[in-house]
Amino acid sequence: MFEWLHDLSSWALFDIFGLAKESHLGEALHFFIYDTIKIFILLLLIIYIVTLLRSYFPVEKARAYISGKHKITGHVLAALFGVITPFCSCSAIPLFLGFLQARIPLGVTFSYLISAPLSDAVVIALLLSLFGWKIALLYVGVGLLIAIVAGLIIGAMNLEKEILIEVKPVDVVSFNEEKITFSNRAKEAWEYTADIFKKIYLYVIVGVGIGAFIHGYVPADFISKYAGGDAWYAPIIAVVMGIPMYSSAAGILPLVEVLTQKGMLLGTALSFMMAVVALSLPEAMILKRVLSLKLIAIFFGVVGFGILLVGYLFNIIL
Repeated sequence: MFEWLHDLSSWALFDIFGLAKESHLGEALHFFIYDTIKIFILLLLIIYIVTLLRSYFPVEKARAYISGKHKITGHVLAALFGVITPFCSCSAIPLFLGFLQARIPLGVTFSYLISAPLSDAVVIALLLSLFGWKIALLYVGVGLLIAIVAGLIIGAMNLEKEILIEVKPVDVVSFNEEKITFSNRAKEAWEYTADIFKKIYLYVIVGVGIGAFIHGYVPADFISKYAGGDAWYAPIIAVVMGIPMYSSAAGILPLVEVLTQKGMLLGTALSFMMAVVALSLPEAMILKRVLSLKLIAIFFGVVGFGILLVGYLFNIIL
């Protein structure tokens, strides 16, 4: 989807400015430029589309439909939807915001936010090629389970007051009126999108900047040195070391393969990977403008605990 942006940023940095492709600075700057622009595009596009569509469809009926089902149904659907959207943790935030503005239950939105970066078609294909179908199925299964259970836990805690952005009641949004013209709907949707963008764009820049620095300057050997072997604390160290980093699952899988070759148990390596893609520090920086620190801490704590359990489980059974 964003191959053109990847190629364009590579051309600008390496061909025009002459930076070395394999240098730490070159990798970090390429990561920063590519991911910042990509997330900005996704933020503007997805929030605009969701806001515009919300003006046509009775969101309250959709919410009533979800509420009328068994409470697990919404979480399952959100987690499955996350699997088919090819987003990293930061790229999934725009749609997460769209869900919040559509007044989808908070726990359900978190099920999506957790599931989306953990697995998609590319990740499944890479897992199949690297580790076989059993590992691929187990990974996808536990990823969905973490997303569903964590969403249920967060949803049961009644944390809606911890959302920092305004979620307007649908019945007071003017463009929901049937007689409103498309141009007015589009104008109001754009104004709302621009307002949300202004509130969070600095956090995107800071968050991706942190991730780019770690991506370019933290070597794989550093990680395997402190989280390798079969020590009981290895998955804990792997998760703690993974959280500050930032990458897509597809981007981190080659590193997971290298770490397992260097002696890291597969469960520990997958815990590290899940922490990188689902609980990145850049993600927290961006969410800080949208959610309270309390809710972010609960989100990281619940998901982190689930990831740890997965790591220990994989180390035992594989």
